[in-house]
Amino acid sequence: MDWPTFFEPIALSIQVSLIASVAVLLSASLIAWRMSKSRFPGKSILDAVLMLPLVLPPTVIGFVLLVAFGRRSWLGKFYEWLFGGPIIFTWEAAVIAASVVAFPLAYRTMKAGFEGIDASLENSARVYGASEWQVFRYITFPLAFRSVTTGYILGFARGLGEFGATLMIAGNIPGRTQTIPTAIYVAMDGGSMRMAWLWAGSMMVLSFMMLLVVNRLTRETD
Repeated sequence: MDWPTFFEPIALSIQVSLIASVAVLLSASLIAWRMSKSRFPGKSILDAVLMLPLVLPPTVIGFVLLVAFGRRSWLGKFYEWLFGGPIIFTWEAAVIAASVVAFPLAYRTMKAGFEGIDASLENSARVYGASEWQVFRYITFPLAFRSVTTGYILGFARGLGEFGATLMIAGNIPGRTQTIPTAIYVAMDGGSMRMAWLWAGSMMVLSFMMLLVVNRLTRETD
């Protein structure tokens, strides 16, 4: 058993998912909060755009990201100027792919939590002179905490299992960009069923543990 080869995709997948989930947590919670409290023309269109990666095929997402961050794009050129190399086929590209596919699931869960808060509680705080930041910190966020946590965990799990978009923008370089899903694909394609089963089993264990936490949070909310 080649343990270093076995643990490399697992460690990289966890690293990518952790970074992506933090980025998703910050962006999704802020946008979900603003979308749940705001009324403006075109809100439904913007909401549909934010949810679009949830229904698009991963290959379409990967293609769009490949064009957006390729060496000919301004984003790709800026990254290459800043860090001295292209972002395509790096683990950072895997983080971008995981963030994009995980965002809609986290956003939808968090938005439902923010919308479920009784507005009269927030308005009462404003009447007594609380600023918007104080209302969010002491009332809105604590009441939506379980939904935000659930969204974070679901986003982490979604990023952990990302395959199609990651393969297109980050590739499948062992030790550099190979995550658990791409490692399973290569192992199965090469006839190494034992390794494929071990990686699949590790993914099942990680996903099962996260679902247990989500179910517990859901029961506590109910």
